[in-house]
Amino acid sequence: MASPSVEVVEKSDERIVVRFSNIPRQYVNSLRRLAISEVPTLAIDDVVILENSSVMHDEAVAHRLGLIPLRTDPGRFVMPHECDCKSTLGCSKCRVLLVLDSEANEKTLVVTSGGLVSEDELVKPVSKDIPIVVLAPNQKLKFEAYARLGIGKDHAKWQPTAASVVKDGENENDIILVIESNGALTAGEILTVAAEQLASKIKNFKQLVSSLKVPKSA
Repeated sequence: MASPSVEVVEKSDERIVVRFSNIPRQYVNSLRRLAISEVPTLAIDDVVILENSSVMHDEAVAHRLGLIPLRTDPGRFVMPHECDCKSTLGCSKCRVLLVLDSEANEKTLVVTSGGLVSEDELVKPVSKDIPIVVLAPNQKLKFEAYARLGIGKDHAKWQPTAASVVKDGENENDIILVIESNGALTAGEILTVAAEQLASKIKNFKQLVSSLKVPKSA
């Protein structure tokens, strides 16, 4: 039997294509699923509206903010439930504050993600052109937003992937994994973290099996 091998066919910040040869499909598919559902990213999870005279309800504004991808530095922040601050407000280890203060004067103003000001210079929207709300003259929107780590299986706003696909390769024993990023992480970072998650799960399962005791026969 041929030896298993892994080859990166294509790689950029937005997309990575990897060829797996002589490796069971279920392992590659596990990477695909973990990339979607268990790779942590930052997303706005709590919004304090200070002023909103737009036609959009506060809840709708908060929903739109949560779906704006934020650039995330892997390993820099911790999940809220794992942080030693034990505070519902969070701290610099588990949350990032972003604020916005926009007002339309004489003309209609399209408020975009570019108006968000982050307390952390690295944690910013991946694009400045994502629309949030349209303000008519004399309307205003002001809020504080708090971004926290989360995973895709809890809410889609924490999914780092725009696409994650497994398909057959040209050869019979080849399987292709394609991961496309939404910008929160690079495609390579997503794959690396997914592989670490898979290794950790296998290790934990092995430890669990080793700890099982065979019941004594009656």
